[in-house]
Amino acid sequence: MDYTLLASKEIVDRTVMALAEKHVEAAVVKNGAEALEKIKSLIPQGASVMNGASVTLEQIGFVDYLKSGTHGWNNLHEGIVAEKDQVKQSALRKQAVLSDYYLGSVHALTENGEFIIASNTGSQLPHIVFTSPNLIFVVSTKKIVSSFAEAMKRLEDYVVPLEDKHMMEKYGVGTAVNKIVVFKGENPKLGRKVRMILVEENLGF
Repeated sequence: MDYTLLASKEIVDRTVMALAEKHVEAAVVKNGAEALEKIKSLIPQGASVMNGASVTLEQIGFVDYLKSGTHGWNNLHEGIVAEKDQVKQSALRKQAVLSDYYLGSVHALTENGEFIIASNTGSQLPHIVFTSPNLIFVVSTKKIVSSFAEAMKRLEDYVVPLEDKHMMEKYGVGTAVNKIVVFKGENPKLGRKVRMILVEENLGF
């Protein structure tokens, strides 16, 4: 299967409806530039922001925008990286799971609105499953697949080899799928806002 092909409008529309039933608000944009503008419109000034490592966020310009400091947000990731004391840095990472907003992507999204997120360390998973009241996922429509089985196949056969190569080139260490979250829906009683920006552009892995 070619995992680089964008989903058809029919499939995207069906997925958006399925996400809504699972209490995930989805918006469809044409490209990364529109996705970045959408993010800017969603996060108010003064909000604390944390993001996971994401090629997609890099490609749409979010990471550079976050580093620019012109947004008026509290960039928690910047504070973590700036702290050189390992004990203090570890404490900051734990505190950051309470960020007002968490941004990332997913590794595969099914047409029935379920998605999977794999992690080596699991550091981003607390935000996603419980602690951050606002989640924003930026997801290329190429990541939409027909079933959960196909989602796992996409992760293992396509994403992991590319991510491993990317990590080796960037940091000199590979990756491993140690922890996987299967997001089947959001309980509305929690009062969280889960948003997904579907991008009609080939982004990320």
